Amino acid sequence: MVNESAPESCDLLIEAGFVVPVEPHAVVLEDHAVAVRDGTILAVLPVAEARARFEAAEVVQRPDAALIPGLVNAHTHNPMTLLRGVADDLPLKVWLQEHIWPVEGAVMGPEFVADGISLAIAEMLRGGTTCVNENYFFPDVQAATYKRHGFRARVGLPLIDFPSGWASSDDEYFDKAGEVHDQWRGDPLIATAFAPHAPYTVNDANFERVRMLADQLDVPVHLHLHETAQEVEQSVQKHGQRPIARLDRLGLINDRLIAVHMTQLTEAEIHLCAERGVSVVHCPESNLKLASGFCPACALQRAGITLAIGTDGCASNNDLDLIGETRTAAYLAKAVAGDAAAFDAFTALRAATLGGAKAIGFDALIGSIEPGKQADLVCVDLSPLETQPLHHVVSQLIYATGRHQVSDAWIAGKAKLRARELVGIDTAALLAKTREWRGRIAAVRG
Repeated sequence: MVNESAPESCDLLIEAGFVVPVEPHAVVLEDHAVAVRDGTILAVLPVAEARARFEAAEVVQRPDAALIPGLVNAHTHNPMTLLRGVADDLPLKVWLQEHIWPVEGAVMGPEFVADGISLAIAEMLRGGTTCVNENYFFPDVQAATYKRHGFRARVGLPLIDFPSGWASSDDEYFDKAGEVHDQWRGDPLIATAFAPHAPYTVNDANFERVRMLADQLDVPVHLHLHETAQEVEQSVQKHGQRPIARLDRLGLINDRLIAVHMTQLTEAEIHLCAERGVSVVHCPESNLKLASGFCPACALQRAGITLAIGTDGCASNNDLDLIGETRTAAYLAKAVAGDAAAFDAFTALRAATLGGAKAIGFDALIGSIEPGKQADLVCVDLSPLETQPLHHVVSQLIYATGRHQVSDAWIAGKAKLRARELVGIDTAALLAKTREWRGRIAAVRG
């Protein structure tokens, strides 16, 4: 005879002072717990009920913490973490063409990519980021590195109109993209996207080929778009059209498109993107640092466009601090809109979690704390004096919290950060590798 009162087994029970599920919107659940089995969220319920219902292999108690979905960095170039601080205080074109590309040409390869991503993963986990939308060369190495660390990623399959260490011709870029996509098809942590660099570095024929293959393979297209006024002006001179109009002519303005930066937009372009289901990734600190312009985040949000947050790469930011990035996004959105009530704290947190997950096509898996989703979760300690008194949990998360307050992180229910200590990452070896790269890059630059 079955004992109906026998507790259910689960792998992990996280008890938190506050659970912020993100979905439903603008909800904070006090003294709640999340039960996890086989990497999946089983239940979200009051702590007392959780203790009665579940017998957990591990119980983590964080009475002074907020449990939130893992943050999603929706646009970055993580191997470039090794180029942090190499060429600062320069405009985009000079920064890219006269400094970054020459250094990359000398040092970029599989080892550079693997070591840069390993450093980035450690930094991201310590800041509460558990998923990334990656855009760089050697996607085969990227995918293998993320997988080795158990980190969730959508890896870009790069395309650019000149040879690189990854590929020497258009056909080679596409052939290799197909191979990497096939290798990682169906993986529980790693997915792919086409990543044509930008309208000013990809020709019409290659964009048309990307559109056709993206449709066939059912993958997103991730690219920099309307990043600077200069980009728009050059497109008008060369193509007789603004970049969005050109991409629309080529069939790419659709619900597969992850458009990054988008600082130069007309009302008509915003309406078109909303109508077609384009997602936008806002990278405010990179845009500010490179003086690229201001993404009209509130106008995009009002139009119903999915808005995500990205740090961009460490060479132009210079960190992977998505908590800080989200704060900057909220402040800047208010200033650009001229409305202090715009882009409130709940909206900002949503953009950094479920917004990012939706933009990169992972929202069925992550982005909110709901039964059935993957247990990509983060605890943020709100007990320090810098986040006291605690009148409003989500306001404190967005406007007062630092990434050093992230205490724990899980990806698919597996601990990646425990009480501020990284799990399974040899930080001493990582730092030694990073110092070695500093010397190699310094030698290249002379």
